[in-house]
Amino acid sequence: MAKKDFYELLGVSKSASAEDLKKAYRKLAMQFHPDRNPGDKAAEQKFKDISEAYDVLKDEQKRAAYDRFGHAAFEGGRGGAGAGDFGFAAGFADIFDEMFGEFMGGRRGQSANARGNDLRYNLEIALDEAFKGKQTTVRVPTMAACESCGGSGAETGSKPVSCPTCYGSGRVRAQQGFFTIERTCPSCHGAGRVIENPCRHCGGQGRLRKEKTLQVSIPAGVEDGTRIRLAGEGEAGLRGGGPGDLYIFLAVKPHRFFQRDGANIHCRVPIAMPTAALGGAIEVPTIDGGRAKVNVPAGTQSGHQFRLRNRGMSVLRSSSRGDMYVQVVVETPVHLTKRQQELLREFEKAGDSQTTHPESEGFFAKVREFFEDLRE
Repeated sequence: MAKKDFYELLGVSKSASAEDLKKAYRKLAMQFHPDRNPGDKAAEQKFKDISEAYDVLKDEQKRAAYDRFGHAAFEGGRGGAGAGDFGFAAGFADIFDEMFGEFMGGRRGQSANARGNDLRYNLEIALDEAFKGKQTTVRVPTMAACESCGGSGAETGSKPVSCPTCYGSGRVRAQQGFFTIERTCPSCHGAGRVIENPCRHCGGQGRLRKEKTLQVSIPAGVEDGTRIRLAGEGEAGLRGGGPGDLYIFLAVKPHRFFQRDGANIHCRVPIAMPTAALGGAIEVPTIDGGRAKVNVPAGTQSGHQFRLRNRGMSVLRSSSRGDMYVQVVVETPVHLTKRQQELLREFEKAGDSQTTHPESEGFFAKVREFFEDLRE
């Protein structure tokens, strides 16, 4: 009986991508798996056929040969032009590893000398330090490579040897009835090598716990939550594995005078009522440690903002700066003397409220109109 076309078996077109092939095979494999169809010979044969089809089409060279010569490309025994006769149990082990290997301890050839873990360090800085930038020292507890064995985990004068269980492959196969399952070698844990004489200092791990002192450069203009990456300063990997990275997370402390809004700085400054009424000048601090003069025109109202250009925060990786906004709050006098009270009463009687207090006079005029409308 002639074999069915591999593309038809998987239900895909000849132009199907590798991802389309994988999706189609996974769907059919779940449907016709023998464990889901116990005693069903037809389902078992279907499972064999789709596994054979996917084993050929997932390989670019085999697929090219199949597209050109069809099933004849693989006839003539194991020494033929293609993959030879299909050995289902061995072939399915490859497919099973590709489809589900990440859930079974990793893919074949994965080394146990894995990269070390990344580390996080939280660093709090002041707002003026965020403006200027700074060099600081941090002490980070970590796992560092063992100096005695150079990170190999083997005692000085010895070295790791090929694993006698997996013969250096890091993987072992086990026959379980109908299937051949491949898994990580339990002796070397996938490394392919074992240490016969472990280092006395690190116990064969190739690393030791220690505190590392590092210099960190904080650039000017950083914001709250900025992350700085120090490559290779994380934990050392097991037995010679590469180091992870260290991430510095910055938190900018609140300032007693300034509030930050991106590159701009806001400052709230109280001023005396005579200064707001008659005009004058005030001095305010700036984030760079200096002072700035602000001219207050006569009649300035509470809440008015003055803009000082280029007196705000530094902009990260730039020579420019934001602006500073000074919001004035007119302070009402308290604990007045009798003379001061008399002067204010004289001022109130002598003045024209529409001229001296135009905003409040206009507001209360609207209130009077509102109540008159309600009475009508």
